Amino acid sequence: MLAERTAQSLRHLAGGPLTRLPQLLEAMVAIGSDLDVHQVLHRIAETAASLTGARYAAVEVLDEDGDGLRDLITHGTPPEGRPAAPFALRVPIKVRGELFGSLFVARQPDGATAGQGAAPGAESGRFSEVDLHLVRVLATEAGIAMGNARMHAAARQRRRWIDGAASVTTALLAGPETGSTTEHALTVVAEKGRELAEAATGAVLLPQSDGAMEVVAISTVLPESVRAETYGGTIPPESPVLHQILAGLAVFSDDFAGDPRSISPLSRHYGPTMLLPLHSGGRVLGALALCRAGGDTRFTQVERTLGTQFASQAALALVLADRHRDRERLAVYEDRDRIARDLHDLVIQRLFATGMLLESAQRTAVLPDVKGDVGRAVDELDATIQEIRTAIIALQQGPPEAPAGPRTRILREAGAATAVLGTRPSVHFVGPVDARVGAECARALVAAVGRALAEVARTAASAQVVVDATVTLADGREGVRLTVTGEGEGEDDGPAAPVVWEGPLQP
Repeated sequence: MLAERTAQSLRHLAGGPLTRLPQLLEAMVAIGSDLDVHQVLHRIAETAASLTGARYAAVEVLDEDGDGLRDLITHGTPPEGRPAAPFALRVPIKVRGELFGSLFVARQPDGATAGQGAAPGAESGRFSEVDLHLVRVLATEAGIAMGNARMHAAARQRRRWIDGAASVTTALLAGPETGSTTEHALTVVAEKGRELAEAATGAVLLPQSDGAMEVVAISTVLPESVRAETYGGTIPPESPVLHQILAGLAVFSDDFAGDPRSISPLSRHYGPTMLLPLHSGGRVLGALALCRAGGDTRFTQVERTLGTQFASQAALALVLADRHRDRERLAVYEDRDRIARDLHDLVIQRLFATGMLLESAQRTAVLPDVKGDVGRAVDELDATIQEIRTAIIALQQGPPEAPAGPRTRILREAGAATAVLGTRPSVHFVGPVDARVGAECARALVAAVGRALAEVARTAASAQVVVDATVTLADGREGVRLTVTGEGEGEDDGPAAPVVWEGPLQP
């Protein structure tokens, strides 16, 4: 159809002055070989002015929604005032019936032209029928160039979003090297979404117990003050925007700051915005907000569609990542259980049997030195059994991202003192320490362990830590007592007094 239209226009030209045909054909060849659409449109404007003797030519490019001007490519000096036909021509630029823009040429009504080489009849300032056909041929070429450019741009854009969604899935399944896995997953979604949408801010919001949605992960190029205000901000439960998201529907706004649907103070920083539900399996997990700054170009229909598809893929990736981590965590727990069973059923039982043999040998021993040595060996076995039981309990601790209990933190402090003492301190717990010791008491207790071990390490080569959560303090309150004893002190001095600390279980 385009070829027939171009041929028809050329046939009309054949009936008029033929001097401009070689220039037109040369321009069409050059236009068809140029891959830069902006350069193509500029050449079309320049050729239109030259062939028609117009003082001014412009290619007006509509946005993808067809109701706004996206670009304006001009050549020459605009005429004074607003010339009307027959001193101006405007021809629509279409491809397959879709309006892409228009090609406009204008002359001064007094006959002033673009200079030498003007088209015949240009002195009168009026455009001829031949001029109209020339402009139509060039408008057809412009439509072809713009259609191809948009088709290739849309294909590249879709490829970017598809690759971005794939990279999110890969990153979430790989997990972070350090830190919280949940925080890492949400930050990956926010960062990649912002990058793909060419937005100023990407944020993930999760539902809260009061019905609101809170920003729990953010990626932004805006100033730190805006980031600090946005992170942790909420969309209140009564917001119409929130109702739409919880219903699984996306929210689009060309100016979020002035949108009456948004009642959150966070919206004042943003212009074009997409709020996309993260839903999977019929359940809304949260929302992905992709926001451009005020005054930026609005999101096209293609971008809205691609953003919605990305949010659905990201929600699925979050679910898959959670299940993947659950399987890994389960494998770790199963391995820990196996180790704990082996330690309890094999190692401890063998040590206990060995201790009984030594006790029997101690009773039958005749020499006092032998009895003493065997007794010390029995004591060492008892201490070893206690340490193994402590290790079994440590293997049964919660997941790595859960807050560590007092027992685990005390074991860490003991492990940190190994380098100073030369041997790992033995740690013995009495009573359910994790269940009884409150948060404030736990902080003080762990700090006391560190101080006591540092003090004992000055004179001792080894240390024994006892934490008793079943004591009653002098004021009658239930408390915890820490006792750290050093062993292997200097030859001239006797054993140093143990370091003792006490505190209430609850404030």
